[in-house]
Amino acid sequence: MGLNSKQFESSSHPNMPEALDTAVTLETPEGTEIEVHPAGLFARGLAFLIDELIRWTIILIGFSLGGLAGLFGTGIALILAFATYWLYGVGFEVLNNGVTPGKKMQGLQVVHDDGTPVRLPASMIRNLVLYIDLLPAAYAAAIVSMLLTNRFRRLGDLAGGTMVVYQPVSTEPPFASTSGTRPPPFPLSLAEQTVIVDFLERSVKLTNERTEELARILADTLQCPPAQAGTEIKRIANGLRGAS
Repeated sequence: MGLNSKQFESSSHPNMPEALDTAVTLETPEGTEIEVHPAGLFARGLAFLIDELIRWTIILIGFSLGGLAGLFGTGIALILAFATYWLYGVGFEVLNNGVTPGKKMQGLQVVHDDGTPVRLPASMIRNLVLYIDLLPAAYAAAIVSMLLTNRFRRLGDLAGGTMVVYQPVSTEPPFASTSGTRPPPFPLSLAEQTVIVDFLERSVKLTNERTEELARILADTLQCPPAQAGTEIKRIANGLRGAS
């Protein structure tokens, strides 16, 4: 997949400090340019602290309740603590479009470094490397890595091919707001279904005009009227997501 990025001196994003967070233009696999805003150290630090507070609240409640059941309860609490710390980030990132509770409060999300939605393998890698980012203390490795990379990426992001960006702010009704479902005109392979669903997810970051332009490319194949290609492909994608 092609990747082309360039840095700009400032950003128009309303919630982002201009001195720390610069806009990056990425070329998606479809050849479309999208602009994202990598989140800096301060915003990511606040999101991380919120997520850590939630993690440890769950863990402490588990140990408090487990202690009432003796040794067996303590064992269950240890399993809960392990699962909470390791699966918290992965679960939210994969099932909630790259957004943990802490990131949601800061308006952030995790994406692949080409701007596409984060998937399970990349999320697992970036969360596993979190403990390396901790070294030698107080997440010093993560802080140094973020300060030295132009997209504020910690070691986990570099290993997983991800970055943390500000969620896009839509200035017009998004294409993805269309409701309803429609079955595909013929059986689709898993790869074809993935292409259509990915198209839907990426459309919210594009203008309606560009989305409709790309939809017309698929119109003939999916037997959609060109004038309604965007809406019809959206309905097919909705049906695929509901069936998955």
